[in-house]
Amino acid sequence: MLQIQDTLVSLDLAERFFCCDLAACKGQCCLDGDAGAPLDEGEADKLREILPEIWDELLPAAREEIEINGVSYIDEEGDEVTSLVNGTNCVFATLDENGCWLCAIERAYREGRIGFYKPVSCHLYPVRLKKYGSFTAVNLHRWKICKCAEVLGRAKGIHAFEFLEGPLRRRFGDEWYDELAMTCREWLSQKR
Repeated sequence: MLQIQDTLVSLDLAERFFCCDLAACKGQCCLDGDAGAPLDEGEADKLREILPEIWDELLPAAREEIEINGVSYIDEEGDEVTSLVNGTNCVFATLDENGCWLCAIERAYREGRIGFYKPVSCHLYPVRLKKYGSFTAVNLHRWKICKCAEVLGRAKGIHAFEFLEGPLRRRFGDEWYDELAMTCREWLSQKR
């Protein structure tokens, strides 16, 4: 583990290679999982606020789920997470013409229609955060659907902390990320 300010960061972020390969995985992380995407405080309100802008892009079953149960729910661990369609895909996941699952929120943001990128937990993925009293654990979630991202990351020489620079800066700030990047590079240079 690496201590960066009030976080403990898994060495996987330094040592593992990672670069999303949407052509290979087809956005499976928006479809699989045991719950919706974790939401930070206030993000459910933000989702309700932007909902009219993306409503027509959502799948019919997703619109029905939101009408009945809302944009989020409390999971069995007591965390607020995005709602799911029939216990599978995120209500904000849409299918493109190539059969890839994409985020309707992110698409609207990239098109300049809204000012909210998407929930920070989605932006950070495959990083998962867990709060423990005075510190936050920053871990790299590893599962089979992201194997192609590990392969592509290795081929391109991109470590997880490098690939996730934008979302890590968004969540923790520039000073934190700069310290993480410096520490990871030092760690990697000592291992050679």
